[in-house]
Amino acid sequence: MLHTVIRSIFVMAGTVAIAMTGSIATGSAAISTSPAVTAIEPGTGDVVGVAQPLTVRFAAPVPNRSAAERSLRITSPATPAGEFTWLSDSVMEWTPSAFWPAHSPISVSAGDLATEFRTGAAVVSVADVDAHTFTVSIDDQVVREMPASMGKPKFPTPVGTFRVLGKESVVVMDSRTIGIPLDDPEGYKLTVYDAVRITWGGVYVHGAPWSTGSQGYANVSHGCINLSPDNADWYFNTVGMGDPVIVQS
Repeated sequence: MLHTVIRSIFVMAGTVAIAMTGSIATGSAAISTSPAVTAIEPGTGDVVGVAQPLTVRFAAPVPNRSAAERSLRITSPATPAGEFTWLSDSVMEWTPSAFWPAHSPISVSAGDLATEFRTGAAVVSVADVDAHTFTVSIDDQVVREMPASMGKPKFPTPVGTFRVLGKESVVVMDSRTIGIPLDDPEGYKLTVYDAVRITWGGVYVHGAPWSTGSQGYANVSHGCINLSPDNADWYFNTVGMGDPVIVQS
């Protein structure tokens, strides 16, 4: 199912090309003319997936975004390149273009604030639209391959690399949120269990007992990745924030 949630995303401010090892600074400019940094996420002590972005929150709108971006400092065993996105005038996000090293410490600072967190195992999921499979690997070892059903041609599942944004044990999905009336042949209002969100637009990996006969054979959803209840429960309890989900066809 596809359940729409609106999120305002500003235009990307640029790309940061950085080396693959050691301590990385995106630039040398100080952030003294910018508002104070109030939070950096992930926070100290957090354990996250290898696709987790960095979010920097400022106390007020930032007048000089370039200076704010250049203030970001990253130290890790192998830091990937990344891109900046401004989620609002006072919230900056840096998303790695590749994966962080697994089981590794990462230190981040911006302005006068710093944080230290760790990545966990590399829990990587691959949804193959044409093969109707959903495969999970942990530290490069396949641990579970599951039959799945993705979006039907009219409502295709987006292709690309995503990440776990959140987990909800119960979600009510209503087609009216994407402009489909309940009395339309494509209309629906369903209670869904073990829902793992992978896009802010409403794409989830979730349990779908109504499509188990199609899982592994045909794509019949409205954009989400359907699994059997048992497989969805296993996946829900296996993945965490920032774990990557790759959708391919």
